[in-house]
Amino acid sequence: MKLNNIEHVFFDLDHTLWDFDKNSALTFEYIFKLNQIDVELSRFLEVYVPINYEYWENYRKNLVSKEKLRYGRLKDSFLALSYRVEDGMINKLSNDYILYLSEYNNLLEGGVEALIYLSKKYKLHIITNGFEEVQHKKLKNSNILNYFDTVTTSEEAGVKKPHPDIFDISLKKANAIPQKSVMIGDNYEADIVGAADFGLQTIYFDYYNKSAYNNVIGLNNLKNINLYL
Repeated sequence: MKLNNIEHVFFDLDHTLWDFDKNSALTFEYIFKLNQIDVELSRFLEVYVPINYEYWENYRKNLVSKEKLRYGRLKDSFLALSYRVEDGMINKLSNDYILYLSEYNNLLEGGVEALIYLSKKYKLHIITNGFEEVQHKKLKNSNILNYFDTVTTSEEAGVKKPHPDIFDISLKKANAIPQKSVMIGDNYEADIVGAADFGLQTIYFDYYNKSAYNNVIGLNNLKNINLYL
């Protein structure tokens, strides 16, 4: 079923276009070697991934600061592994992670093809809860920045998805109206519910194949975006 009267397509970035899991793992592999952290990467990621997810959920709800997120997710992961790391090294690892993360720029399957296809028909935009300095580097270094007319981060907006203000700010920047816009993202609450509450149409990118949301348009590979747009 094709969506009608769409002029603007808004994308989330991490887990939607940018392969966060793969790029994050490569970054940790590099900074652990750089700082002589003798932890098996697979064991670390097994505990880190859910801890990081929880910190991001709390960050989105304004329960933790950016600084607490960056430090706490590493501190808690090392504690869970019973691997002793001094606070000074945790802070260095935190800084190194941010420094090197955007050097790895694997995109999710079908992402570039979707952008090429959509850019011929619509104006494309980014709305992301990621950090300002990192998200722009990701877009630039992965060679997809040129596809987007506007980029709106939560740090710029002062609020995070699903808060309506970030959608309001982004649509005003894009000179778009909700009724002629669609949001594509992997976070059901932040991207789908938030955008729908603001009046946008939505496409749920089912990154982890949850298939749990039968009341919305969903897909798990962006190469199939032509089915809806």
